[in-house]
Amino acid sequence: MGNSGDHESKRSRAAAPAAAKQGVSGIGAVLAPAMSGALLSRIFNWSRSGVGPRLLAAVLLFSSIVTLVLTGLQLYLDYNREVGVIATRLDEIGRSTTGSLGESLWNLDQNQLKLQLDGILRLPDIRAAEVREIADRPNPIRVAVGEPGARSIVTRDYPLYTTVQGVARTIGVLHVEATLSEVYQQLLNRALVILASQAAKTFLVSLFIIYMFHLLVTRHLVAIADFVGKYSLARPPPPLHLERRPPYDPDELDKVIVAFNAMCGNLERAYGELREANANLERDLKIRRRAEDDARASEQRFRDYAETASDWFWETGPDHVFTYISDRVGAFGMDRAALIGKRRSDGAFDRDAEPQKWREHNAMLDRHEPFRKFEYRGRDTAGRVRHFSVNGHPVFGADGAFMGYRGSATDLTVQHETQERLRQSQKMDAIGQLTGGVAHDFNNVLTVITGTIEIIQEGLADRPQFAAIAQLIDDAAARGAEITSQLLTFARRQPLEPREIDVNALVVETAKLLKPILGEHIEIVTRLADDAWSAMADPSQLSSAIVNLAVNARDAMPGGGRLTLETANQELDGLRSVGDGDVMRGAFVMVAVTDTGHGIPADIHERVFEPFFTTKGVGRGTGLGLSMVYGFARQTGGTVAIESEEGRGTVMRLFLPRSKGEMPARTAVVQAPATARGHETILVVEDDPLVQGYVVAQLGSLGYRTLVAGDGAAALALVDQGARFDLLFTDIIMPGGMNGRELAEAVRLRRPGVKVLYTSGYTDDTIVHEGHLDPGVALLCKPYRKAELSEKIREVLAGEPPA
Repeated sequence: MGNSGDHESKRSRAAAPAAAKQGVSGIGAVLAPAMSGALLSRIFNWSRSGVGPRLLAAVLLFSSIVTLVLTGLQLYLDYNREVGVIATRLDEIGRSTTGSLGESLWNLDQNQLKLQLDGILRLPDIRAAEVREIADRPNPIRVAVGEPGARSIVTRDYPLYTTVQGVARTIGVLHVEATLSEVYQQLLNRALVILASQAAKTFLVSLFIIYMFHLLVTRHLVAIADFVGKYSLARPPPPLHLERRPPYDPDELDKVIVAFNAMCGNLERAYGELREANANLERDLKIRRRAEDDARASEQRFRDYAETASDWFWETGPDHVFTYISDRVGAFGMDRAALIGKRRSDGAFDRDAEPQKWREHNAMLDRHEPFRKFEYRGRDTAGRVRHFSVNGHPVFGADGAFMGYRGSATDLTVQHETQERLRQSQKMDAIGQLTGGVAHDFNNVLTVITGTIEIIQEGLADRPQFAAIAQLIDDAAARGAEITSQLLTFARRQPLEPREIDVNALVVETAKLLKPILGEHIEIVTRLADDAWSAMADPSQLSSAIVNLAVNARDAMPGGGRLTLETANQELDGLRSVGDGDVMRGAFVMVAVTDTGHGIPADIHERVFEPFFTTKGVGRGTGLGLSMVYGFARQTGGTVAIESEEGRGTVMRLFLPRSKGEMPARTAVVQAPATARGHETILVVEDDPLVQGYVVAQLGSLGYRTLVAGDGAAALALVDQGARFDLLFTDIIMPGGMNGRELAEAVRLRRPGVKVLYTSGYTDDTIVHEGHLDPGVALLCKPYRKAELSEKIREVLAGEPPA
């Protein structure tokens, strides 16, 4: 019994693993290819290639799901039935063996217990059995057969009883284990059989469905797709027909083909109509496009003209209000947006000054007449006065209604300014020529007066009352000489002796002279630039210019004020000169004279430099001070600028050209001239008899011998006759067609090295160029006194270079 039980137990234990291993290997052999990624990928790609594969995939998927669900349900029912059989067997073991096992346990017969347990182990699906004694003593009885399992088992525990004196008493427990491995193996085998048979059936059915779907539907859909893909409305093919074996009844595909052919016919007719409509539309579009291109070209042409022309264009409505102004108006400082909605007269500057002109223009507009070159003045956005010339033409609608005006406008500001500068320049040149000619004759007279008055003063030294009268005549002559000097300076005919000067030093010295001239009620302030450049100018003329500016400033401050003398370095680039309008560029030294007086009205800024123009009362000035400053500045190569506002004072800026040297030369203190005598022979050439007589008398009183000629021809005749002389003393401007310079050159051809002294009351371009004496030229300006005459003659005879 014992050996038999062990053998059965070993057989049972050996069979279960073998069955389990066979089941696992069977599942792996079936499912391993289906789970490979490459196969799934190919199936997925194939299923996307058409309707048939998708239908096959759908059928397979649905059939597989149904098969799996039904197989799972069947296996579940089989599992419950098999488990129920095992549970019934265990219950039967409990009913049939507990009594005998309890009796054997009560008798402590372990052999009998083991035989009985082996019998239980031989029953189907029983894996292990055990009897445990329940007793309060050491080493209770425990008999076990088989191998207990940890998984897939069903267990039962049955109490073992014995009856003692009619009372049932629990003496132990029967524990039985049944394995489910055989059940699982059977279920697995059954599932594999079901799945394999269902899969084969589903696959065959699906292939049949695919074939029938291809035969009835898919191939016709492909034919329809090919027909549609190759269909062309331009060259339509014959109607579509399906390849079907007769006889057959029309189905849905035939209805689709009929409808499709009808649709194609409608498309062909619609396409023909559309093609005809497109042709008509294309013709209309070409005509419209050509018209639009012409209109666009015309508009662009107008815009190009409007924006590139020197003028600007405008339009007004019937009420003469601007409705359009071209953008070109902005180039002239006008605000286009501000002008829209206004009349022309609204922005006119001269509407009140010239009312008659505007009344006539408005009357012409009301009569709807064209107009040309209507000129008026207005202001730009910066407030500057501008001159405009306007042309306009009335515009009428198709019904003859007046629509407004179209026209153009031209900015004439530059032309007006140029004409004004030209007029001013011509006026200044004319005044200069006039004043120069007057000064020439007047200086001849003053030369005689100043010279003879010196002789009279010497003879009246012991008669004070007559000496005083002679002094008055001398002062008046000096005053006349000063006036003629200022006239010549304005006319730029005053010979200058420019040199490199320290402007700061000259301003400081001049400021000292101004204190007694201006008076105590005028405060003098100097603001000198530490790095002021040296200037190239005549120091005496510059000092006179500063004095003239200061005197004008004093007259503008009758109640007192402040006079500021300032120097600075200036780089000019485009400063327009007053009067002639020349543009000044380069490096200049600025000398500014600023006062706190009543200022100069803006409308006379351009006239303050005119000779004899003055705003002072009669007898309070000649009006030559600023003219002299202007002439000196322009002759020096600089200019003068005015900045003034009524009630806020005036700034006069004098610009002098910067010297090219590095160190300015300081002017030596001028000593009073002393009368020098001589014994040489002098050839005097003078056309004015009064001056000629005066010069001969003065030279004779100085000890010189004289030869006299009234013009160049007479002088050359004396030279050709062999007359001996040491010095040629000649006037520059003389009648007879030969001036003093030409005479000197002719004499030097005959007498090389002869010394020449020129004299004149008015110098043209004969020996003076750009305001400077030519190199090596000695000049004695009229009027001159006896001491100046003697000093200049000794200087030339001694061979000293002229200052």
